[in-house]
Amino acid sequence: MKQGLSLRVSQHLALTPQLQQSIRLLQLSTLELSQEVEQLLDENPFLERADDSVEREAYGLEHADTPVSPHEADHDHGSSATATDSSDEPPASVDLARDGDWDGDGAVDFTPDDSEWGGDAPARHSTRDDDEVDATELARSQESLQDHLKRQAHTLRLVPEDRAALLFLIESLNDDGYLEDSLEALAEALAGGDLDQREAVLEHFRLALRLLQSLEPAGVGARNLPECLHLQLQIRQAELKRGVDATESELLALALALRLVKQPPELLARRDLRRLAQLGGGSEALTREALALIARLEPKPGRRFVDVERHIIAPDVLVLRTGSGAQTRFRVQLNPDVMPRLRVHDIYANALKGHKSQGHLALQQRLQEARWFIKNIQQRFDTILRVSSAIVERQKNFFMHGELAMRPLVLREIADELGLHESTISRVTTAKYMSTPFGTYELKYFFGSGLGTESGGNASSTAVRALIRQFVSAENAKKPLSDSHISEMLKEQGIECARRTVAKYREALKIAPANLRKVL
Repeated sequence: MKQGLSLRVSQHLALTPQLQQSIRLLQLSTLELSQEVEQLLDENPFLERADDSVEREAYGLEHADTPVSPHEADHDHGSSATATDSSDEPPASVDLARDGDWDGDGAVDFTPDDSEWGGDAPARHSTRDDDEVDATELARSQESLQDHLKRQAHTLRLVPEDRAALLFLIESLNDDGYLEDSLEALAEALAGGDLDQREAVLEHFRLALRLLQSLEPAGVGARNLPECLHLQLQIRQAELKRGVDATESELLALALALRLVKQPPELLARRDLRRLAQLGGGSEALTREALALIARLEPKPGRRFVDVERHIIAPDVLVLRTGSGAQTRFRVQLNPDVMPRLRVHDIYANALKGHKSQGHLALQQRLQEARWFIKNIQQRFDTILRVSSAIVERQKNFFMHGELAMRPLVLREIADELGLHESTISRVTTAKYMSTPFGTYELKYFFGSGLGTESGGNASSTAVRALIRQFVSAENAKKPLSDSHISEMLKEQGIECARRTVAKYREALKIAPANLRKVL
């Protein structure tokens, strides 16, 4: 083989650690970012919350051992990087590729970027009246399903073994109020391989289950949906028998409903009146009354006890409406409650001055890491604000008139306008939320494909879904609209939408087919 020497020129893209961190922070949700901040606060001694530095100043610890230069004193009382607002100029972007690693330039002196970021974000405080309560406070004060059942259990006179079995079953319920594990499996988990002890525990569980299913809410402790419905109907039957106003028709319908809930659930879902009447042994009129009774039951008894705090969404961006009529304007700003207020720990940074030993080089690397983390978080929120402002500008009709006025919008339009890549826009709009006059929406909600219209224009798929929801809400319940009929109604509005597309949008809206929406 003949050996030779050749020169070849090629280009490749290398992501620095700083750029990798910037991309990763950009795609994190608010909750994930909070967890990331907490982790780095624990790992990096040079990073601290702004509130922590205020506490140190209050206790006089900041001046205990470290002399403070005039520049640092001015820094502590003066400049601080502020949170980005739509009314201010965005902060200068950071050159993320200027360093190849976290080693930094070896400098330990303070820089303007070492000040706290988000420092102008006001602390959360309440200015509302006493009778106004926000969703978080309601969630904290809400009683859980387990607490509600335990309070009832404590009023029962039980021997300690039965009480313990009842409380154990209560703790084994899922959020919907169902007992997913069998009694045998629960007994085996407690008693292990001892067969006699397992049988004794199982006997206590059988009694506890009957007690649990007698508690409020009705249907709690069921193992499946048919049993849940059957329990509720039994309680309703007992109430009617005790009442003096119960009619024979009501009792017959209730008895038939008890037989129908034992049938396969898919038969009830299809509401095949003739087939159900044959299986239940009642007339079609009585079967219709029994089905109406079943429809009023609660399939998830624990629904109203679900902890609403887990479902609270903290918006990343706030859209505030100002003015009225032709003077209406929309101001976009970051939500100060979700922005971490971070700064470099000045005492530790000052302590590194003048030290060049090998051990201190590792600390200098951690200091540079803290500085880059603050810059990358600042850039993350700045990018979210820029993208949100562009969305509001493009979808101004939505903020004026609601989802029916939404226009088609794709990621490329925002990317071209801001000079960013589509993947960046995709990361920004995923798991980021905007508070609007019509509610809180994920940023991805404002993007949608376009459907052709008779005039040659485009209609947003979001607006079409809103129209479908509007058509269904106004339909005759006894003659619900089919997908073909809805497609024809959209054509009358000048929107070309095939039946299959209508079916896809209807399923996305969680609207049942026409045969399941029909009221018998």
